[in-house]
Parts: sequence; structure tokens; C-alpha cells
Amino acid sequence: MRGGDNLTGELFSYVDLEARVRRDHPLCAIRVIVNESLVALEREFAALYSPLGWPSIPPEKLLRTMLLQAFYSIRSERLLMERLEYDLLFRWFVGIGVDDPAWDHSVFSKNRDRLLEGAIAAKFLSAVLVQPKVKKLLSTDYFSVDGTLIEAWASMKSVKLKDGSGEPPTGGVGRNAEADFHGEKRTNDTHASTTDPDARLYKKGKGKEAKLCFMGYGLMVDVCLTLAGGHAERVAALHMIEPRADRPLAITLGADKAYDTEDFVNELRAMKVTPHVAQNTSRRSSAIDGRTTRHRGYAISQRIRKRIEEAFGWIKTVANQDKTHFRGRDRVGWAFTFAAAAYNQVRLPKLMAAPA
Repeated sequence: MRGGDNLTGELFSYVDLEARVRRDHPLCAIRVIVNESLVALEREFAALYSPLGWPSIPPEKLLRTMLLQAFYSIRSERLLMERLEYDLLFRWFVGIGVDDPAWDHSVFSKNRDRLLEGAIAAKFLSAVLVQPKVKKLLSTDYFSVDGTLIEAWASMKSVKLKDGSGEPPTGGVGRNAEADFHGEKRTNDTHASTTDPDARLYKKGKGKEAKLCFMGYGLMVDVCLTLAGGHAERVAALHMIEPRADRPLAITLGADKAYDTEDFVNELRAMKVTPHVAQNTSRRSSAIDGRTTRHRGYAISQRIRKRIEEAFGWIKTVANQDKTHFRGRDRVGWAFTFAAAAYNQVRLPKLMAAPA
């Protein structure tokens, strides 16, 4: 018998969210890891909130909601709150009931900003990695590093002379006023963006156009974000590997050709870090010689280091970090670090389920 197209719902209904989510759903394993990590951050959360006043959105629910935003490529808080309003899977993961209202998007954004004060993104990344079942998956001897450009949330029209000189644009209305930049030399020493002063002009390669960017780097057990610059990637790599080099046995660091410089390689060797850096022989002699390349581990590092590019690809495309929606180095760095933590959450269930 054909069922009727009844558009009215039942007067009373009971929905068990746990029963609505299948047991093999990928978010089930992720939620277990996330909840265990959030328990470890209880003290950090308590330090961010006053014991007086109206209760705010719980930080645990904030972070779970932000993870969903990264997992499902939701580009704005307004759309995120709309999805949370009707999606039972989202409500189950975040930990709110069927009858609980979703938050206003502006309230969500304001509460999210409080997490910036406590560097919660970096602490959340660390809390995941120190869990016993996760820690056993990590190598303590072999590391890889790479960097990527994060385009700033600022227009090239916002780049002005730092001293305030220069003729204002003529014609047009408001921010769409006409401007002719041909023949004008703009550098980071003389110009800056009025929209985001922390953004820097940077070219990805010879013949490429300059863009306002930040630079993000990762070992995937640690990440950082710097102002865009020619030497920033090597400085950031040394900064991230130094705490891990303080051990009796040498460790290795895989990297691409951009890191093949004499000063960087020498710094690594001084730290007792074996530089598994790709040789750059296109224009000059390489700082990496046969004492490194002859070992079997060098070829393995060169093959495995490319996995970081996969991580950056996910962070920039799925987690929407190709062009940031934030301004200022601190806020952009927070978002980049949190996106890296979200990527680890996606990868861990499969890694933990794989046979030893």
C-alpha cells in the first residue's frame, strides 16, 4: 500500500541520538579521542573563565563544533550554526540534545575568541598526541618538515606606503576606487597592508605574482606560523626540531630542496640531527654529501616526507586554510594549528585500526 505524503510531524516524539548514529561511522572513533583529549585540558579551560556570571558555551562543545567545521569544509560560523540546528549527527558529536537550540553565530564567534587567549589549539594538538594509544604510533627518531603559504584575508589594494605618503586613488567609490600600481615598486620594507599589517608580500617562485601571505610549517607533531619571508622556513624548522634533539641518540629530519643550505645543514648537525634534506644541485653544489645519501634511511625519509604535503593539502582545501578568514598573526596561527589538530583526528582512527 502506498504511504501518504503527510507533512505534519507527530505531536510527541523521542529521538535517541546514540541510536541514530551507526557504530562504524568515522566520527565515533574520532569522538572518543577528542573527548579523552578535552578531559586532559580541564585545568586550562577553567583558567579562561570567571567563576562568576552567566554560564557561557562550554569550551569542550566549542572545540567539537569547530572540528566539525574543519571536517565538513563549512566556510562560516553562520552556516555552521545552521547545520547544527538540523543535523542530528552534528548534535550527537557536539553533545547537545535534540531539543536544545543552536547558538547564535555571533555568540559562538565571541566565545571562540576566548580560546585564543589560552593557546588552546596548540594544547589540544599536544593533548591528542600524548595519549598512550596515539603516542605508540609516533616515531621518536624520524621527523619531516615542510612549509606552505597561507593567503592573507586582505586585498592587494590595501597595500600602502608605511609613511603615509602617496596620492590617494581617484575615481570610483569607497573601497573600489581606481588605482594604478603599474611601475610602482612595493616591498615589505616600504609598504604594508592597512587591512592586516602582519601579512607580508611574498612570491612563491620566479615569475609568480606577489601575494599577501603568512607561512605555516609543520612536523605534524608540532606546527607554527610565521610572517612570510625568505629564511623563515628554515628558522621555523630549527625552532620546532630543537626540543626533540636533546637526546643521546641522533634523530633525522627529512625536508625538500628549499632546506638544502649550508647554514641550515650545519645547524642540524650541531644539534645531533641527521639532515635528510633533498639535494638541490640545479644551481650550486649541495650541502648534503655521500655520508648522508649512502644510507638506506635517507631514501626512506625522502619518500615519507611527502606525506606532510598531503597533510597541508587537506588543511588548505578541506579545512579552508588556503585563504584564511582571520587577520593578524596570532589569530591566523591559531586557526592553522587547530586545522592541523583536526587533520590528525581524521588520520588517527585508521592508523589505530591498522594491524601492527
